[in-house]
Amino acid sequence: MAGFAALGFPNYGGAIDGTHIPIRTPQHGVAQYINRKGHFSMVLYALVNHCGQFMDIFVRWSSRAQNARIFRNSSLYGKLEADTFFPHWDFMVGDVQMPLCIMGDVAYILMPWLMQPYTSHLEPSRDQFNAHLNQAKIQVECAFGLLKVPCRWLLTRLDVGKYNISKVVSACHVLHNIVERKGEVFLPGSGADASCKGRPFEQQ
Repeated sequence: MAGFAALGFPNYGGAIDGTHIPIRTPQHGVAQYINRKGHFSMVLYALVNHCGQFMDIFVRWSSRAQNARIFRNSSLYGKLEADTFFPHWDFMVGDVQMPLCIMGDVAYILMPWLMQPYTSHLEPSRDQFNAHLNQAKIQVECAFGLLKVPCRWLLTRLDVGKYNISKVVSACHVLHNIVERKGEVFLPGSGADASCKGRPFEQQ
């Protein structure tokens, strides 16, 4: 969490976001898997820490399902709601105990443990908060981008049956975390986003 603390969020444990995984034409419920670009996909949702490592993933829903509904039905939501996902954490601001939070965009549910950006009629202080929050959330976007560099089928099309998609994606995430922990780098021309190579977070 040191990386998030450096950006002004000392009690934040991760950032959540989603990305589309292209899939082959499903056998049933075809219309439910057509995304706004007209392609078949399932949505991968993930919680990423400040080191760009995946802490939790869920990829079982069609691209037409609403983010809030998907999140509420995930095991991650249940663990966060029950305060069992993160280890016991005490962070005090003055005499106030602060919860350990995650950050997400406005598509998610505002909870005591999930912080969103402010929306309308922004005062300068709220606008500044949003800027810092967006900078911190870049970590999850970079993680998705770096995940798809070696696992190109997550970018083009995952040509397996619907019930095997989560298994393949889970294996890709395990490999990604191994690469991140070892501090490996991608070769020039590999397709890795240059803006993610010099990340403002230390690898641990």
